[in-house]
Amino acid sequence: MNVLASILRTVVPVLAGWVLTVTGAVGVKVDSAALAGGITAAVTLVYYTVLRALEAGAERIGWEPLRLIAGLLLGWARPPAYEKHQPALDLAEVLRRDGRP
Repeated sequence: MNVLASILRTVVPVLAGWVLTVTGAVGVKVDSAALAGGITAAVTLVYYTVLRALEAGAERIGWEPLRLIAGLLLGWARPPAYEKHQPALDLAEVLRRDGRP
């Protein structure tokens, strides 16, 4: 489920940015595909950044309704949680364990 949440939290902001751009909601006329792509990327970045900041801030202060709304507007009600894995040993640690200097 974590992967699905992560994918949805990426796809929904991209789609929202595209919809806002195509509908002219940002007040910019789109004349070329390259310009549209750039505007979509910029709108998506702003959309994601603002909602992610709201979500994190609401979580910090314990305001659950705002956190939930921001999360839903990102495509998933909660940020994805990933399993904690033990970091791989570095080469120096492996050599020390083998008795090498």
